[in-house]
Amino acid sequence: MTSSQPLLQVQDLRVDIGGRHVLKSISLDVPAGSLVVLMGANGSGKSTLGLTLAGHPRYQVVGGQARFGGQDLLALNPEERARAGLFVSFQAPPDIPGVKNNLFIRTALNAVREARGEAPLDAFDFLGDARATASRLGLPEAMLSRPVNDGFSGGERKRNELLQLALLKPKLALLDEIDSGMDVDGTRAVVELVQSMRADGTAFVVVSHYLQLIESLQPDAVLRLDQGCIAETGDLALARDISRTGFARAAEPMEA
Repeated sequence: MTSSQPLLQVQDLRVDIGGRHVLKSISLDVPAGSLVVLMGANGSGKSTLGLTLAGHPRYQVVGGQARFGGQDLLALNPEERARAGLFVSFQAPPDIPGVKNNLFIRTALNAVREARGEAPLDAFDFLGDARATASRLGLPEAMLSRPVNDGFSGGERKRNELLQLALLKPKLALLDEIDSGMDVDGTRAVVELVQSMRADGTAFVVVSHYLQLIESLQPDAVLRLDQGCIAETGDLALARDISRTGFARAAEPMEA
């Protein structure tokens, strides 16, 4: 990838789920360090885009392409996409009974470190970093030794996603309603972490309907999805218009 190429390039991406057309045509570029917000009514394709890029097997790509860091993203399996630096959060993070949170995250982190040519972290060094990061994100240290998300509240599950994000340090993070279920302090933790990671070059695609969060994130672009297509592209003004008028709207005609 040359410096002039965006980190993520999606061109005319079309996706089916169970024979139903969900993404009809999506094209977008995401440069390194940039932040794009996706808005849209329920069922417009926002989560489908993230899960497709992550390589979820239920989502069948029937046309178009996606390149990540100069590679054909769609040709990689999900593990290869993660090792290449793609992170995708869940709208509703699942629990994994019987798998300790610290072991789960350390295993993922060491797989990424191996792909980068870095030495693995032992349990002692990892726990030092994990405890410090968890404290900064407002996640109780006890959550590290519990099974992944088992018995976690909605906000704790989202903070645990932030913990994974902070420790994995991906090149691109797709955050699907990361603010859902968060209190004021949790939302502030999202903004502070995203700002810090953007300064280090991480790019973000954020799905959110929460105008205050979007304004705090200061996105480079705001996209409105409608029926599997990008219906409007704009900046914060578009997010404010959507917040005021809702999604049941047509794009206003451009002035002559």
